[in-house]
Amino acid sequence: MFDGYDSCSEDTSSSSSSDESEEEVAPLPSSLPIIKNNGQVYTYPDGKSGMATCEMCGMVGVRDAFYSKTKRFCSVSCSRSYSSNSKKASILARLQGKPPTKKAKVLQKQPLVAKLAAYAQYQATLQNQAKTKAAAVPVEGFSWGNYINSNSFTAAPVTCFKHAPMGTCWGDIAEGVRVEVPNTDCSLPTKVFWIAGIVKLAGYNALLRYEGFENDSSLDFWCNICGSDIHPVGWCATSGKPLVPPRTIQHKYTNWKAFLVKRLTGAKTLPPDFSQKVSESMQYPFKTSMRVEVVDKTHLCRTRVAVVESVIGGRLRLVYEESEDKTDDFWCHMYSPLIHHIGWSRSIGHRFKRSDITKKQDGHFDAPPHLFMKVKEVDAAGEWFKEGMKLEAIDPLNLSAICVATIRKVLADGYLMIGIDGSEAADGSDWFCYHATSPSIFPVGFCEINMIELTPPRGYAKLPFKWFDYLRETDSIAAPVKLFNKEVPNHGFHVGMKLEAVDLMEPRLVCVATVTRIIHRLLRIHFDGWEDEYDQWVDCESPDLYPVGWCQLTGYQLQPPAPQSSRDSQSSSSKQKKKAKSQQYKGHKKMTSLQLKEELLDGEEYSFLQGTSDQESNGSASYYIKQEP
Repeated sequence: MFDGYDSCSEDTSSSSSSDESEEEVAPLPSSLPIIKNNGQVYTYPDGKSGMATCEMCGMVGVRDAFYSKTKRFCSVSCSRSYSSNSKKASILARLQGKPPTKKAKVLQKQPLVAKLAAYAQYQATLQNQAKTKAAAVPVEGFSWGNYINSNSFTAAPVTCFKHAPMGTCWGDIAEGVRVEVPNTDCSLPTKVFWIAGIVKLAGYNALLRYEGFENDSSLDFWCNICGSDIHPVGWCATSGKPLVPPRTIQHKYTNWKAFLVKRLTGAKTLPPDFSQKVSESMQYPFKTSMRVEVVDKTHLCRTRVAVVESVIGGRLRLVYEESEDKTDDFWCHMYSPLIHHIGWSRSIGHRFKRSDITKKQDGHFDAPPHLFMKVKEVDAAGEWFKEGMKLEAIDPLNLSAICVATIRKVLADGYLMIGIDGSEAADGSDWFCYHATSPSIFPVGFCEINMIELTPPRGYAKLPFKWFDYLRETDSIAAPVKLFNKEVPNHGFHVGMKLEAVDLMEPRLVCVATVTRIIHRLLRIHFDGWEDEYDQWVDCESPDLYPVGWCQLTGYQLQPPAPQSSRDSQSSSSKQKKKAKSQQYKGHKKMTSLQLKEELLDGEEYSFLQGTSDQESNGSASYYIKQEP
């Protein structure tokens, strides 16, 4: 990891101290040391031993990185341009009858070189100031780093999000890992680097501290660990980039090479191919102009053809094919269960809205079926779901509620059409499709046992709601517990963790959010700054959840928490907006407020929920574990 420095030879003029004395604070040197990949220590222009000025463009840089034997040019381009200009000047001089000497030509260019050098340094200073301001005041004034630091929050680790970039290959990146990053505490006009250690991780974001600052946090800074300026230790050595200690601590040591060797021996850094893995994990198979089948947002019971308009971080902006002005769109992730290949609806018997467009538009083509998320195969030959069976389901029109529901139709390949009791349209236009293995449907009694508020059918007067009575009154049966998905992955989420989450009621928005409850694999997502009634129940493996820093990494816009001063007015307008939006769905219902039940199931009901046979009871015992609220 540190071979690029460990094999270096020391400059005898830079240090004469032993390992025991290198911890001593030396007097402030007249010039700042720069560690190059050969181990030598160079100085600033005032020392005139390590810096050079390009005679063509005036760029100031490390002499060793310059071209030609005399180190006169910063690049091959400048060298060739200078040579070309010299020839032209020589020809002109000959025409005038007095060919100039090489010394005269150089002297003639000196005023211009000096001006260009000064201008280059001025431009570099402006750029550094702009970068500092941009880092200190992010877009819209929200900074994840400040938000986490000021409130001592923790963020969900990247490994919780298998669908996100680097989610499956994050490795051992943790506190204490060292990286090479740009040194912003430096007055050099060129870009230089220094080594920093990770003090705290928050998703993709890391709080870094420059080596040599020990317990001093005055210059700690947040950055996205997947950014292009973050490199493993040793990258500067192989790339010929200078390592320059920060100006604030330049006086602390006289032998910086020995200091780094001592500090970095045995330390961990990023894998050498880390940036390549980041790039590969951000390659998405869906392309613009691909045609897909997606849920019709105005009638959940059917699908429509849509075309991929754009792809950002794996999220697709789909424009319904019949939308001439391309404003009728729908956002979802490429792994969303709401999108399918062309022909999916017909293959399983799902309702489908035929397009008025008789043929594909130029440039549009069907997305290959293998690009879509595969569902788990099920065996419907034996005991299976039947029409009329009761269950509990997350309401797709009100994701903060789990409601009493009924299976209305059994489709092929394990898909079910489900309706919310008491709120269904006569024509079934508000039925919605869930797969039998979906984590959004639950057996009867799930909410009560896990102390979750269950939304009863609209207009149901016999409260508190009891499943045993309701089934008897409606002459219905509960879907067998053993048919539901009881797998609970080791997801790694904990209550209080921060993340970035899609507002599924307005799926183009990705917001600052918090995990507030965990029931098995079910997460309660709260949008920071908003009322609890806007919370949403989401599966732990949902492709609509992302690590902190995902928006910054992918270029997607992040919605910051609503400020306290405007929260009430925004909440009021949002309620009106949601109410207006809900009117486009036939049979949409308003959430019923129901006080959380405190009583436990009595013996008769509990036996009923657990099943009548020992086998079914044993099979469901691990699933029905009472959770703390």
